[in-house]
Amino acid sequence: MDGIYLGTGIALLLGLILIIAAGAALCRRFGRHGRLRELDEMEGLDFEYYCADLLAARGFIDVEVTKGSGDYGIDILAEKEGVTYAIQCKRYSAPVGVRAVQEAYAGRDFYDRMVGCILTNQYFTQPAVEAAARLKILLWDRDYLESMEEE
Repeated sequence: MDGIYLGTGIALLLGLILIIAAGAALCRRFGRHGRLRELDEMEGLDFEYYCADLLAARGFIDVEVTKGSGDYGIDILAEKEGVTYAIQCKRYSAPVGVRAVQEAYAGRDFYDRMVGCILTNQYFTQPAVEAAARLKILLWDRDYLESMEEE
């Protein structure tokens, strides 16, 4: 009789562990999506500072948010592992287009940086993806931003 109670207790314990694990996974998933929704509602400057903090937390150094006007489209200057970056932040409600790629290209050269990049809470249009490939501009989209948050 004791074996039956022991077996039932173990089964209940394993069931409880599975329920807790599933609940934790759901909390992480909804927490991430909630954070992305918060980003979607941020003002542009707040988004730039959020991105700068995120980059610094991911090992970038000398992270600097540029002044608002006359920045040639570049919002953040940073360095990682000896590579210098000129980063444009786009907090948009629609896909990011070619114009942003052109600005990042010009800004990279203006600031004499090795890499030009666009970091956004959205995705990129196909023409923007094609232009970025030709101009050698990195595109960090919503999925990349989410993966940076998870690190």
